[in-house]
Amino acid sequence: MSILIDEHSRVIVQGITGDKATFHAREMIAYGTNIVGGVTPGKGGQRHLDRPVFDTVKDAVKATGATASLAFIPPPFAGDALMEAADAGLNLVCIITDGIPAQDMMTVKRYLMRYPRERRTTLVGPNCAGIISPGRAMLGIMPGHIYKRGNVGVVSRSGTLGYEAAAQLAALGLGISTSVGIGGDPINGSSFRDHLQRFENDPDTAVVIMIGEIGGSQEAEAAVWVHASMTKPVIGYVAGLTAPKGRRMGHAGAIIAGGKGTAAEKIKALEAAGSRVAPTPSDMATTLMAMMKK
Repeated sequence: MSILIDEHSRVIVQGITGDKATFHAREMIAYGTNIVGGVTPGKGGQRHLDRPVFDTVKDAVKATGATASLAFIPPPFAGDALMEAADAGLNLVCIITDGIPAQDMMTVKRYLMRYPRERRTTLVGPNCAGIISPGRAMLGIMPGHIYKRGNVGVVSRSGTLGYEAAAQLAALGLGISTSVGIGGDPINGSSFRDHLQRFENDPDTAVVIMIGEIGGSQEAEAAVWVHASMTKPVIGYVAGLTAPKGRRMGHAGAIIAGGKGTAAEKIKALEAAGSRVAPTPSDMATTLMAMMKK
């Protein structure tokens, strides 16, 4: 499907009995997300939040028909949990965890490549806010009440700036088709390009806001793809324009190395691809409105 989740998605929560997972799973259930169970090794056979708990992801998938998971797994064990989810055949795994060792994520990405593309698990995160299709399903830790249903797709490295975009759009009477937080780590499961391609194929999305930041090359690579293949308008914003070189700014991946990955460099790439770029975070929605009036 062109979007990642909807009201028909059957979701399990990995680590469901932990306090953070419990809080956010309860919020997702209240939002309408179809959570069908959870996984906590050693607690199989119990019930939590009136959902069955299983020892393994394979057991959960077999019993519930789950297609997606939200993972709240401590950093030392997160890599194994992601590979377990892929091995169980889940279509989508969204992992919130911050602080997963980069080497573990390299192992996970290599592991995923053993599967054919059509059966390969889509991984969103780590260190992300999650995914929401307003009014349909929420898979993450975002405040669901600020999201209004509409036709604007949002993909962001920063969870907080994704919330900011949602609030700005709602204030102007606009809404979101799907918002995806890809996470701020140097190695993440899916890229801007991956999700821009989904938005390009999504009939419910008319325009996309792409929120980047300093560090890495994802935004520049996405700009090349936008220029070559994207038919829908893309509004960009890149955080960190005044960030000093060599200093990490918040996210582990937000660091300029060797003069590469600066905000100015990424803004130039986006503008060269024909995208409008908002000058400040508070201008994301108004920049979109200005573009729509043309």
